[in-house]
Amino acid sequence: MLNIGVMVSGSGTNLQAILDRIDDGMLKHCCVATVVGSKEGIYALERAEKKGIPATVISRKSFQSVGDYDKALIAHMKKYDVKLVVLAGFLSLLGDGFVKTYENAIINIHPSLIPSFCGKGYYGIVPHQKALEYGVKITGATVQFVELEYDSGPIILQKPVAVLPDDTPETLQKRVMEQAEWTILPEAIRLFSEGRLKVDGRKVIISEAKEM
Repeated sequence: MLNIGVMVSGSGTNLQAILDRIDDGMLKHCCVATVVGSKEGIYALERAEKKGIPATVISRKSFQSVGDYDKALIAHMKKYDVKLVVLAGFLSLLGDGFVKTYENAIINIHPSLIPSFCGKGYYGIVPHQKALEYGVKITGATVQFVELEYDSGPIILQKPVAVLPDDTPETLQKRVMEQAEWTILPEAIRLFSEGRLKVDGRKVIISEAKEM
């Protein structure tokens, strides 16, 4: 069983997508062992509590340094024997210590087709606003391994979503979540849990499923 630690900063729709795929058997080798919020009062923590999943807040603001923040996160993940960290709408910056401890074992979902509309400041509604400003016809979502620089890690999966003529940032955001994010994030977790992801430089190699 793969113990997952999910880190959240908002309502937790991607967390819910993971929980749903565990419930329906797609992620049959996975367990959300703990959920960590970046702040109090977010609905994602309620989602976890309703499922009986240990949920807590570890806020960057509570620590004097990134190093101390990292140590607290590492200790918490070790407590629950977490082998894969999933950033599901997590907006706090992780430090070098945490990223190195979980090298090639932290994945993030980003609401664009990286390298478009990504990097520092491109989170939440912003990538969708920029996609509409640029007039692109296709956007989507990306799952990648996390490195220290924003949105720079090796790409695992991407899924395109059409931009419609009457889209607003809000309608586009909703459709990207429904048509891309909620599909490829659980799929990336499944591939990881089956040992089918290998990082080779800047590339992620996905191996074929083994016959049972």
